Amino acid sequence: MEDNVVLLDFWPSSFGMRVRIALAEKGIKYESKEENLQDKTPLLLQMNPVHKMIPVLIHNGKPISESLIILQYTTLGRGYGMGKGEEQEIAKKELIECLKTLEEELGDKLFFGDENIGFVDVALVPFYTWFYSYETCGNFSIEAECPKLVAWAKRCMERESISKSLLDPSEDLQLRLAA
Repeated sequence: MEDNVVLLDFWPSSFGMRVRIALAEKGIKYESKEENLQDKTPLLLQMNPVHKMIPVLIHNGKPISESLIILQYTTLGRGYGMGKGEEQEIAKKELIECLKTLEEELGDKLFFGDENIGFVDVALVPFYTWFYSYETCGNFSIEAECPKLVAWAKRCMERESISKSLLDPSEDLQLRLAA
């Protein structure tokens, strides 16, 4: 069965632009459906009934909302979690390379925003909840590969605003396995 991918979007949306870039980078073919945000289509209302906003990626009839979640769905983690054997090993290597790139950007700073948490920190820290899942499924240690990045995530988790907003990584894995 060939994948059916539809993107509900609005051309000047920076959030939609994120998704279009990711889809192009991954070579994913999709049908783009332009939305009029003043007169929303029944499809948008059906696929994102809570927020009624774009972008929405519809993969084989299943909607994924919020641009950062869509990026997560279309990038490394998807291949890693769904692959087996050699495919999973390749995805694990790509994941580690990506995390090492982030670690290089972090350098010796406390946060990506230097001394204070900033936009990049807030955008990235939710991915920390996936680390336990990746390590468990792939039988490796992200902390051994990227100790500065894991130390950054732990510093972020010391902040009440973050720790109360994110799932515990081991609970997150249990929820994903149950889904």
